[in-house]
Parts: sequence; C-alpha cells; structure tokens
Amino acid sequence: MSALTIRAVDPAEREAWQATYRGYRDFYEKEHDPAVFDTVWGWLHDPAHETRGLVAELDGEIVGLAHYRSFARPLAGSTCIYLDDLFTTPAARGMGAGSALIRRLEEIARDEGATLVRWITADSNATARSLYDKVATQTPWVTYDITV
Repeated sequence: MSALTIRAVDPAEREAWQATYRGYRDFYEKEHDPAVFDTVWGWLHDPAHETRGLVAELDGEIVGLAHYRSFARPLAGSTCIYLDDLFTTPAARGMGAGSALIRRLEEIARDEGATLVRWITADSNATARSLYDKVATQTPWVTYDITV
C-alpha cells in the first residue's frame, strides 16, 4: 500500500511544486507566466503573507497541492479558511489525495478556531465536484468578479 502524506510545502521543493501547479494552471487554461510562479512561491514562504500551501505526497512524489488563506466573515463574526487552489495530478486521482487535502484543511480550521472552509470551482469541473459533493455542502451563492 502506498503512503499518502499531507504536509506544508517545503522551500526545497520548488521544482516539484511548480510542476504540480503547472498542471493546475493547464487545467484552467492559464499561461505559464514565470512571474506568477515566482509570486505564488514567494507568498507561500513569506510568513507575513496570508497565502499558505499544502502538498500531497505519495511514495516521495508530490501528487497534489492546496493553496489556502484565512479570511474574516463579518456576517458570522468568525474567521474561516478559503481554499484558493486544489489540484491532484491525473495519475493520482482516485487515490484519496484531494479528500486528504480537504480533511487536513478542516483540521487546520478547527485548530485555528475557524468556523468554515470555503471554496469555489468551475461548474463544468465534474471530476472535482464529484468529490466536493461528498465532503461539503454546495451553497446557493453566486460569484461575481470585477476585473481591474
């Protein structure tokens, strides 16, 4: 049986993290702008920045990632965890990495006194939604963006 480990992303593993993050960006058809990789990597290792990262490691190889941050929820008078990015490599899908990353975020939320873990996904992302429908409750909220 393979050993799956969920842990914080390590500063020494930029190449492996970047390969996995590249897969995530490919899924959403985003360009591979080196500045984006540099920026996100910097955020993940800057203790003053809100963005944090986890990786899923299977048999010594990074097969998934989660980028998340805390946010205030004034309506509830609480803090929560926002999951910005969740990705598992195609070869690792169905092996529990995605659900293990989400479970770890639940643990972090409890440990930090947060009351909720929240995320969004594309309506068309059927593979991810099949997992999300098992571990969370879909909300009725509609998301809007203003590009500036």
